[in-house]
Amino acid sequence: MSIYLHFRAVAESEIRDDHTWLAAFMSEAWEKSDDEYAVGIAHSICKSWGAVNDLFAAADALCADAEESWNLPIYGGRPVPHSADADPSDPPLMLLEPAGVSQAARFLTTVSFDELWNVVGVRFSAFGGARQEYLEHHRDLKEFYGRAASAGHAVVKAVWA
Repeated sequence: MSIYLHFRAVAESEIRDDHTWLAAFMSEAWEKSDDEYAVGIAHSICKSWGAVNDLFAAADALCADAEESWNLPIYGGRPVPHSADADPSDPPLMLLEPAGVSQAARFLTTVSFDELWNVVGVRFSAFGGARQEYLEHHRDLKEFYGRAASAGHAVVKAVWA
């Protein structure tokens, strides 16, 4: 079974702060994700997003003034609580507002993947090909958040099983 963390950039004015509405919005985005990936407004990570977060957490060891902006790309944002009438099968959702998206983009632009890897690579190297996989995650998230920040967008995150 695959579990995905799905990211979708969207203008904040187009978002309703309602779990049921956001779940339907993200479900529709998931259904057309290939098209949305192609235009750069969506991204997803299969299973390994916790480890990608661990990679970014290495920024704490690299600089004392990291201000925990390393946590924004994966787990950043506020949870959107289920409403009383929400479908219990709706996914967990998070909303990262435009200021947080800009902060995540700055972090991903300024942090060195090689320096992060030097801190955590030994733990991850037991898995063959891990360095390339995490480099691609870093690069893809950097591009995704950069585009979203440039457009002034928020990012909605959903977990799909």
